[in-house]
Amino acid sequence: MKRTILIADDDSAARGFLQKILEPEGYEVVQAESGEQAIALSQTLRFDAFILDIEMPKINGIAVCRTLRSTEQYRSTPIIFLTASADEGMLEAAFSAGGDDFINKPYSGLAVRARLRGQLQRAEYLHRVEWTRSVLKQYLSRRTLDVVEASSSTGILPPPQEQDLAICFTDMRGFTAFSEATEPTRLFSMVSSLLADQIHIIHEFGGYVDKFGGDGVMAIFEGPNKVLQCCLCALSILESTRLKDPELPEAIRRFSIGIHTGRAVIGNIGSPEHLDYSAIGSTVNLAARLCGQADAESIAVSRAVRDVVDRDSRLKFHSERQVSIRGMKGPVTVYTLSRP
Repeated sequence: MKRTILIADDDSAARGFLQKILEPEGYEVVQAESGEQAIALSQTLRFDAFILDIEMPKINGIAVCRTLRSTEQYRSTPIIFLTASADEGMLEAAFSAGGDDFINKPYSGLAVRARLRGQLQRAEYLHRVEWTRSVLKQYLSRRTLDVVEASSSTGILPPPQEQDLAICFTDMRGFTAFSEATEPTRLFSMVSSLLADQIHIIHEFGGYVDKFGGDGVMAIFEGPNKVLQCCLCALSILESTRLKDPELPEAIRRFSIGIHTGRAVIGNIGSPEHLDYSAIGSTVNLAARLCGQADAESIAVSRAVRDVVDRDSRLKFHSERQVSIRGMKGPVTVYTLSRP
């Protein structure tokens, strides 16, 4: 792919020389005889790099650089300065404005080509890193991505830590039977659409998705208002599902939700070859079991959840019952959560 380079210099001979040495390398060169023209061209054309003379009349190269860096389009585009001055103060100003490199006049064709090639390769690498990060954001939870980025600077993974969490599980009731009677591609599309809505609501209420469970999700809420945020999120998920496209089969909109709060250990699980950053413990297990106790289109919560937010006027806890939970000693008190 041909790279387009803008050369801005008030010296026509200098511009011509640069064009002569760059075009044989496959670059498309556009010339600007002033800083004003360079800025105007940058707004109408798309450039892959800029070569700017620092000492141009009126708007000099430093001012042009500062203008380019103020736009999203050229925030990381390579900018190389040309200068005949050895003034360190001027060079410092040029780099402070966002410049990437400089070439002293008189310059050789070899130096210009090498510097430009190096900056373009660097920009391409940064673009790939940013693209990879944007893709990872779609696959990793927000918390996992934060941990990865934090550890990348030290090379040390954070140790597991115990903390208070609110855990929410969602599950589509009757999914197995429905999936047997539905064409796989259509099933995948419908489930993906419903889970996408849940993810949006979870993020809206300050939580993050820890993992998918096929037809449901596990969401984690942290912070001082975690239980309230989790409860309001669960109510919004059910309401959103009921308002979903009426053409969707009713069977696929019958979600149940379980919520519990308490201490859990959150950290890296697995081996050096494959890690998962997740929460484990009885708090997580009980939240999952409560999801199984909830009727279709309802929310089952523990006494611990009710005790934290019982006085909030936006929530109603009712249908108290004692249930036996596999793996738990003694019965567990469960409530149904709904709007008042």
